[in-house]
Amino acid sequence: MIHEFLDLPQLISAIGAVRLPGSKSISNRVLLLAALAQGETEVRDLLAADDTERMLDALKMLGVGVTHLGGENWLIQGCSGQFPVKRVELFLGNAGTAFRPLAAALAMAGGDYVLKGVARMNERPIGDLVDGLRQLGADVTYLGSEGYPPLHLKPAHIKPGGVVKVRGDVSSQFLTGLLMALPLTGQTVAVDVVGELISKPYIEITLATMARFGVQVQRDGWQRFTVLAGSRYVSPGTIYVEGDASSASYFLAMGAIGGGPVRVEGVGRDSIQGDVRFAEALAKMGAEIEMGPNWMEARAPQGGLAAVDLDCNHIPDAAMTLATTALYAKGTTTLRNIASWRVKETDRIAAMATELRKLGALVEEGEDFIGVTPATLKSAAIDTYDDHRMAMCFSLAAFGTPLRINDPKCVAKTFPDYFERFAAVTRAAPVIAIDGPSASGKGTVAARVAAELGYSYLDSGALYRLTALAANQAGVDWSNEAGVAALAGELDVEFFGSDIRLNGALVGDAIRTEEMSLGASKVAALPAVREALLFRQRAFNRVPGLIGDGRDMGSVVFPHAVLKVFLTASAEARAERRYKQLIEKGFSANLADLLSDLKQRDERDSQRSVAPLRQEADAKLLDTTHLTIEQAVNQVLVWSREALQ
Repeated sequence: MIHEFLDLPQLISAIGAVRLPGSKSISNRVLLLAALAQGETEVRDLLAADDTERMLDALKMLGVGVTHLGGENWLIQGCSGQFPVKRVELFLGNAGTAFRPLAAALAMAGGDYVLKGVARMNERPIGDLVDGLRQLGADVTYLGSEGYPPLHLKPAHIKPGGVVKVRGDVSSQFLTGLLMALPLTGQTVAVDVVGELISKPYIEITLATMARFGVQVQRDGWQRFTVLAGSRYVSPGTIYVEGDASSASYFLAMGAIGGGPVRVEGVGRDSIQGDVRFAEALAKMGAEIEMGPNWMEARAPQGGLAAVDLDCNHIPDAAMTLATTALYAKGTTTLRNIASWRVKETDRIAAMATELRKLGALVEEGEDFIGVTPATLKSAAIDTYDDHRMAMCFSLAAFGTPLRINDPKCVAKTFPDYFERFAAVTRAAPVIAIDGPSASGKGTVAARVAAELGYSYLDSGALYRLTALAANQAGVDWSNEAGVAALAGELDVEFFGSDIRLNGALVGDAIRTEEMSLGASKVAALPAVREALLFRQRAFNRVPGLIGDGRDMGSVVFPHAVLKVFLTASAEARAERRYKQLIEKGFSANLADLLSDLKQRDERDSQRSVAPLRQEADAKLLDTTHLTIEQAVNQVLVWSREALQ
């Protein structure tokens, strides 16, 4: 089965500006409070993503008036704390910022509601929130495992003059949900936080947003929060959602790693989001940071980034970005007080450690910390665990190595067009793709152009020949698609100039025989083999650049190559060249047989269903029938320098 993935080449630099999508945390808080408020609220610059779609869908099912005004702007008709629909089942996907505050509000709303989510949501603890709600008189039943969703909420019997105790060391979303629901009780209620409160900046967002809707929360430090009887939400009329400070972290890190400057617009010094302090963490690593009221900008330091040992309680989500930024810092970066990572979309400490190790980094992990020591990065396929932040954080690893991001569409949770924005401010190592039929001279031309430009060289045909040879050595028939694909995925191949090694043994001559040429053509026609070798080929796309030759370099392997060349020659000229090569190497050869074989191979390669041999529409044609190698090389160099300007 072929899964969704995105292959990233090694990146050279980052520079530019990005307008951020709206904050997820602010967006869903604003939507819920607008629904609970008296009057209608125009919400501008709302985040367009999975989490907000789940909240909007839920509000509609609860009978709230929701009107799309175009773009990222919505009109919410408040229900003054009384949802019109009193009995409904809601599906909230994996949106914790929707599930938890809605659970609290609906527990106080006097209806009969069932809240469900995806399988991962059922693994995310919610017991501390439910315990707090029950202290208020809520009627909440677990429909699955004790302490976890899904939930069944029935009308509450509110206890007057209550004091609710809630743990502060699991998730700030529990305290947020309770605080936002308290005005619905009609009572004066105090919430006491037991233990240290983590993710304090997210509580600041909650308090600031509640204040915008007319509810002032009295507080005693971070230990007691009180909402007075008679408090009610009133629409502010129009409210703007700030750009997402957590999303800003990826682009600021790009500037710090890739040279910069990279500027993010929509969030800055005046933000109510704690994650803007990610910029301070980058500055501690040596990055050059500038900031305005609604923008931030980062550049790389001249001496390179330095490791930090940091308490990340104040930036729990953005701290994930520091874990991959650490791949480019001198020394061991240790991120502490991040226990909340373990109850997010996935267990982020475990997931981050697993994927960083794939890249070659040395990682130490504990219950509430992670330590990252950089090493020479190696290409890997990164699993994302249906977690948007895993996908976005690991895109930064492309500054050190080509890599594959599995399930890249998971970024839709908060930043659907992240990878398009990513590509707009980064510059990748360029690729020049040279395709053509067998014996057209593409390998010789490509190798000489690579040497002239100082680029890496990929002989893709050699990979297929190596696969055919490995199958022969393992006794696997070339028609055995699954067997050959399994070998292709595990090939131990090394290229050193003109030397090619398979499992440590020199095989340059062994793969150039006519038998292996036939084998390469046969295994290359197998879809599973081509899939297995696709990432292996793309992993050659390293700084400063790559020259790749083959039959599908420009069509399949590197469709975005800066230059595509289709190099060909008449069958007769190619047969004569192949004849001379074999004779010079001491092999016996028959010119007529070679010509016949070439014509048959051309027919087979051009007719195959997978990546047939053809000239791409944007490729330059170079017929070398009457050209010397030097003339062909010079022409490709001229085109290359034009394309690289």
